[in-house]
Amino acid sequence: MKRAGIPTEEFIYSGHTACPGCGAMLVARYLLKVLGKNTIMNIPACCFAAIPGTFPDTCLSIPLLYNAFETTAATASGVEAALKIKGKKEKITVVGFAGDGGTADIGIQALSGAIERGHEIMYVCYDNEAYMNTGMQTSSLTPMGATTTTNPVGKHGGGWRIRNKKNMMEIVAAHNIPYAATVNPSYPMDFIKKIEKAKSIKGPSYIHAYSVCPTGWRYQPELGLEIGRLATETGIFPLYEFENGTYTINYKKKTKQVIEYYKLQGRFRHLPEDFVKEVQMAIDKEWQRLQDKEECSHRQKL
Repeated sequence: MKRAGIPTEEFIYSGHTACPGCGAMLVARYLLKVLGKNTIMNIPACCFAAIPGTFPDTCLSIPLLYNAFETTAATASGVEAALKIKGKKEKITVVGFAGDGGTADIGIQALSGAIERGHEIMYVCYDNEAYMNTGMQTSSLTPMGATTTTNPVGKHGGGWRIRNKKNMMEIVAAHNIPYAATVNPSYPMDFIKKIEKAKSIKGPSYIHAYSVCPTGWRYQPELGLEIGRLATETGIFPLYEFENGTYTINYKKKTKQVIEYYKLQGRFRHLPEDFVKEVQMAIDKEWQRLQDKEECSHRQKL
């Protein structure tokens, strides 16, 4: 059953230990609303390893397997293979659910291998842009300009991250993955449609989910959905799909400036005006590159 296009059945109950306004909880909630009870979730060391609760209690109503930090995709691959060996006839979605550090840094080798082998798993990276569970340390998905506990702002400025984040969508696209998409809980209908599509894919699929973090990003929890919308409206987190070699942009209204996104978050308040302009130019360039990839890939299909 759906209401306003969103499934009504819940698979995450009250009693979780997430921070107020946690984006990962909303990502997992929408994800499981679509995937349903026939889902096995694999989780490494990350915020979500603690969120469901401590044994023997849990807020999840699906099977959950904890694995080592670097092995999410490898463990999910093993579960998928075991289900085949057992001859399971019903559709069971095997999900790897990991943060940005466990995906882009520590777990990238296992993810690459799982895609290369063609395992029918859905890998979901909830990207809160730092190692939030262990104290807000920088990951390779921490954005340009952000300050963390491992690159703090000094007395005389500087100290923030000077590189842009790793592009995981391009990395998985280079593996010729059947389906990959970015999702943002601030756009729930787009989120739901993409998870439904990923669920139907034969072979591996990758979902890169924008995941706000009020604790690490230093903003009031009630601003989470607004910040999420600004992330997409500024082009910082574009919504698009990569399907069988074709790029499709799902939201093309890039109407806001980066500064509007930055000013709501404490992790960017230290930035000088000239650096913000530099970031704006970098975002504009990446947005144009994405548009060019969409145009070229669709032209090749003709």
